[in-house]
Amino acid sequence: MSVRRFISKQIKQTFPNNALHTYCKIQTLSNIRLLSSTTASNHKKRNVFRVLDGTISKTSAINNNNANFEKLSKLHEQFSKVASAGGGKKAIERHTIKQKKMLVTERLKHLLDDDADFLELSMFAGLQMEYGDIPRAGIITGIGKVHGKWCLVVANDATVKGGTVYPITLQKQLRAQEIAEQNHLPTVYVIESGGAFLPLQSQIFNDGGRTFYNEAVMSSQGIPQIAIVCGNCTAGGAYVPTMADEAVMIHKKGYIFLGGPPLVQAATGEIVTAEDLGGATLHCSVSGCTDYFAEDEAEALELGRDIIATLNITMNDNTTTISEEPLYDPGELPGLVNTDNQMDIYKVISRITDGSRFHEFKTKFGDTLVTGFAHVHGQLVGVVASNGELTEPAADKGAHFVQMCGERSIPLVFLQNTDGEDSTVTNGLKNGDKLRAQAKLMSVVSTSPVPKITFIVGNGVGPVSYIMGGKAVSPHFLFCWPNAMIGLTEPQVVAQEICASKESLSTEDQAKIYEKCNKESTAFYGASRMWNDGIVLPQDTRQVLRQCLSITRAYRPIQPVQAPVIRM
Repeated sequence: MSVRRFISKQIKQTFPNNALHTYCKIQTLSNIRLLSSTTASNHKKRNVFRVLDGTISKTSAINNNNANFEKLSKLHEQFSKVASAGGGKKAIERHTIKQKKMLVTERLKHLLDDDADFLELSMFAGLQMEYGDIPRAGIITGIGKVHGKWCLVVANDATVKGGTVYPITLQKQLRAQEIAEQNHLPTVYVIESGGAFLPLQSQIFNDGGRTFYNEAVMSSQGIPQIAIVCGNCTAGGAYVPTMADEAVMIHKKGYIFLGGPPLVQAATGEIVTAEDLGGATLHCSVSGCTDYFAEDEAEALELGRDIIATLNITMNDNTTTISEEPLYDPGELPGLVNTDNQMDIYKVISRITDGSRFHEFKTKFGDTLVTGFAHVHGQLVGVVASNGELTEPAADKGAHFVQMCGERSIPLVFLQNTDGEDSTVTNGLKNGDKLRAQAKLMSVVSTSPVPKITFIVGNGVGPVSYIMGGKAVSPHFLFCWPNAMIGLTEPQVVAQEICASKESLSTEDQAKIYEKCNKESTAFYGASRMWNDGIVLPQDTRQVLRQCLSITRAYRPIQPVQAPVIRM
């Protein structure tokens, strides 16, 4: 018997009928799967970007830094407690027991999918103002999800001064609308307001109408404007629901009128009830100012959710991104900050980015500005971080990098810690070259078409603060760490110049000037006056950045860039 016939006979005995064909098929599939698995495994091992060295030793300096930061954390806790207390115990009891209304925080729980995912903005606004404490400026603003869609919410807290609008209230609402417009966020107004605080009307009236302008402009841009009237909606505030795309009103709780019953009686002598003058029955069935009639607050807020469900908007999908925790603990960030706000910025970055990975751009050129790419919760970002004085090479590098991110539609994350400018340079050409480079970077940052998210992690002083994603260039979000110092220059320099300009100042007066300058440069002072969008503890930076990136991505159209990248 030939060898071929022998092998054929053996195979037939081993694999009767079609078993051989089946066996071969299984083996082929197994080999393909093995190859695919090996290939996928190889790809998985080849991570993007290099890992930063973020190791720190537990030295006395780190311990001192942690001890100093503990004081700031306690101050942050105190501010949070005052802000969360609203109008105080008596006002809360009157609102909930006598008027039988929900607190604003309870309303948000009914409106949002999960209030734990709510990014509150400007929580400390209104604290320690010249006219007293106005907790949360009398309104809660923030961004949360309704039926899975990011929405910006502006909700009055009627326990704070009866929902009266103060100048700081107006500033907070205007900033919220700016964020909504920048990020194309549907806006929900949960209204209960007594109108402007008349003793300060001169500081409110001129900019007050801007809220209505913003509402109309956003609606024209296809950004939905929804109003839920939960209480009084008086004077100028009456325009908010009337100008909204859709409005809900609560029976015998919500009222809309330019002037309430006391004003009508004073002007005409006519006695009229609030319900007859501007109740839900009138506006839903006669005037048509509102669209949905609700029996109670729970129904009104559910109707608000239903309206969001009808908007027919889709968010850019971000579910396929893979997130990786940093190799170094974000909880160690406070220990990196010394009392002079000096820190190793690479160790900061290593505690924020996925896998502590960072692809640095132009490492050896202009090294007082750190630029590069990283992922945060799976999303690619361009990082621009202070690392000393913004020199001419550093500014040139920054302009190149920011333009590149704009062309590639990559969001920018600024980690700002500016140094005071060197005023001792006497070389005119050197000064001019530096100024030119900084002006170029300012222009590029100002006109960049991508989202800008800024964290002032140390000092935000001088014109360079504007360039590094400061308030002047309208970042999509601007947050501060509790240690941040913000101002024209360092507070001690300001105090020295003020004291030098005055003759015969006593030691006590000089001390007061230094104290005032230091206080007005703190992150807390700035937060209370709406100079930032809130104070974030260092260890929470990555989490807040995750929310901001998700929000800025949600409805952002990709805008083609019509110009090339100019290298230097």
